[in-house]
Amino acid sequence: MKKVMLKTTLSLAVALASTQIFASGFALNEQSISGMGTGFAGRSSSADDASTVFGNPAGMSRLKREQVTGGVAFIDAHADISDASSRPNGGTNKGDMVPFMGVPMGYYVKPLDDQWAVGFGVYAPFGLVTDYENGFAGRYFGSKSEVKIVTLQPTISYAFNDKVSIGFGPTINRIDGTLESNLSLNPRAADGNVKIKGDDTALGYNIGILVQATDSTRVGLTYHSKVKYKLEGDTKVNYSLLGALGQNPNQKYDASLDITTPESVDISLTHQLDDKWTLYAGSTWTRWSRLKEISVENSGVPAALNGRFGTITEEQNWHDTWAHAIGASYQLNKQWVLRTGLSVDQAPTNNENRSPRIPTGDRKIFSIGAGWSPTDDLTIDVAYSYLREESVKINNSNGRQTYSAKYENWANGFGLGATYRF
Repeated sequence: MKKVMLKTTLSLAVALASTQIFASGFALNEQSISGMGTGFAGRSSSADDASTVFGNPAGMSRLKREQVTGGVAFIDAHADISDASSRPNGGTNKGDMVPFMGVPMGYYVKPLDDQWAVGFGVYAPFGLVTDYENGFAGRYFGSKSEVKIVTLQPTISYAFNDKVSIGFGPTINRIDGTLESNLSLNPRAADGNVKIKGDDTALGYNIGILVQATDSTRVGLTYHSKVKYKLEGDTKVNYSLLGALGQNPNQKYDASLDITTPESVDISLTHQLDDKWTLYAGSTWTRWSRLKEISVENSGVPAALNGRFGTITEEQNWHDTWAHAIGASYQLNKQWVLRTGLSVDQAPTNNENRSPRIPTGDRKIFSIGAGWSPTDDLTIDVAYSYLREESVKINNSNGRQTYSAKYENWANGFGLGATYRF
């Protein structure tokens, strides 16, 4: 099959890449509400509740009581689009393309004895929803995307002694996605529509180690593996101009796409300064350089259309990223703990290949939170994060249409969760 550069009909995996989430690329950070309050600093070393199943499975050894932790993070994202130009001329640039969305999570941990503990987690490591207005000026480079990845993680941990523990959890990952774009091969004809859908289930794993380096300092290291998906679905093309070419204006092809979500390494430190103050720091490396290009293979394409729809490819050329965070908590009294954090996060995109689907830049995030324990068995956590990205420019062309604009992105995050101990 002939490989074509057709940004009008981007692949499903490109729909994953949105700026409107709180981690680099298309990763989500929202797997813990208590961690959200400190900007996710100390994520692999804090082990404050059952969400350590994700943060560091070795941290389950620190939880001496059976417990359940659950919550949801709400994301309110915005983009200010300016200096926009397009060909054909016209179209809107409202920037209101991300609906108010929630990211749920849930965990369970049960200590078996002084050394062994088991747990289970359900969370979303990647995902997005973007939906531009119908008349969006950049609609030929992306109009609507919805992608969800849900992970199930059974987990086990073992404490060698009171200083060192390890943990491991295989992950079962389900991806579902839908992508829509406008299509126009002739400026005198009405726009068409391209819709790509696909899904798959794949396996990965998380592994971690936790070390109590001193009486007041813990160090954690967590590795989240890559996950290889082979999405199977279909590509639907609805375009009246195909009738003039002697083809059915409503085409449907079997679609296949290989995509690998990247591995990451998180290292962090938790230091109890005194009986009131605890300090956190951490860094996360993510191997986004795996995403060089996206290619969708469509089968059943008529010979006359094979050169246009047989293989759809888009260059990405992402690079590896680092995220860094610092945070602190203050134990106000027995019932209340206050939290805050600051994080910086690199974007994996580059100026040449950035598109309206991935208008992301480096970001800074400020977070505050609190935990309220009305009893020894129950803790309720709340958190708020404010994200601001550097302004970035987009300059896209596919030979027929062009779109260029300046994006300034920002978002509010709200978290509510609870932990109950049996």
